[in-house]
Amino acid sequence: MPKTPEEWLEVTTPAQKTKGVLKLFLGYAPGVGKTYSMLSEAIRRHSRGEDIVIGLVETHGRKGIAELASQLESVPRRKIDYKGTEFEEMDIDAILARKPQVALVDELAHTNIPGTRHRKRYEDVLELLEANIDVISTVNIQHIESVAPTVNAFTGVIVRETVPDWVLQLSQETVMVDLTPEALQNRMKRGDVYHKEKIEQALRNFFRRGNLIALRELALRQVAEQVDRSLSSYMDEKDIQQNWAVRERIAVCISANPRAQYLVARAARMARRMDAELYALHVDIEREGVKNEKSLDANLQFAESLGAKPIRLKGKSVADAAAQFVREKHVTQMIFGRSAGEGWRKLRYLNAINHFLRDAPAVDVHIVTQESD
Repeated sequence: MPKTPEEWLEVTTPAQKTKGVLKLFLGYAPGVGKTYSMLSEAIRRHSRGEDIVIGLVETHGRKGIAELASQLESVPRRKIDYKGTEFEEMDIDAILARKPQVALVDELAHTNIPGTRHRKRYEDVLELLEANIDVISTVNIQHIESVAPTVNAFTGVIVRETVPDWVLQLSQETVMVDLTPEALQNRMKRGDVYHKEKIEQALRNFFRRGNLIALRELALRQVAEQVDRSLSSYMDEKDIQQNWAVRERIAVCISANPRAQYLVARAARMARRMDAELYALHVDIEREGVKNEKSLDANLQFAESLGAKPIRLKGKSVADAAAQFVREKHVTQMIFGRSAGEGWRKLRYLNAINHFLRDAPAVDVHIVTQESD
């Protein structure tokens, strides 16, 4: 029975080598050099004694790719007849029988011809990993499932072949193959990417400079997210309690009061200026409940519309739950609101803030004053 995404993410860890290791070369557009980089690394590793084979590499008629591929052993492709035409696909059974240490599998998002064991090439890769064969593969940012709609919005191109995001999370190493948009366009003009008859059309459409800049940013963000996950895993594994502020994370503590939307708006502006991750945090106090659930839902939905991740927690106090959240999510800046009250309300508020500061790891705290009720 095939594994679920959750089961795959659970078993594919650096500590276990009963499964293969996945490495990805990520690009923001065709022609940046993903396949070339993959082959170059494979040749270096082969020269050091690793048993590496080409499961499938697409040359697309590029001489440089073909020359590199010729330096490595290739597993013959499987020929499949479909509607009277012969196609070639990767031969999974032949690779499994050969059982190399590492297999190169180009174009992870490819859809296989009907008649093959799996519908998608990434499913072929999962089978190789299951057999304890390491895989090096390539993918472009527009083929990531959650990114494809965004790419369609600004390029007008419908991306039909995609890879689920959870497959990308299996990768223990993701390398972005980068090239400036200007350099990529020059490669296009020289005919290094497409045949000459396609060049002008490509430069006017998908390969417009604005499109390339946006695609490049999406790819950079994707790699940054994966690096961020790796750092969080490392900090959890080593039980590192203090925050390493390599990326700003802002949390804003909100209530059901409609005035909380002002706090969220302030926090969202801060997050945009810092390019920070933003959380909108509400703590349900045990045994108290929420007096106005409808208003709270509206506040959380408003926060989500501004790019925040809405979070609801239960705790004995706001201070305790917020401090624990800061510790777990490595939050670097915390925002609390306060009304300009006096007397016991002010004292209770100050006690709660002191309680939070005592229990939380090092974090910047912002107090935003609101009008009194």
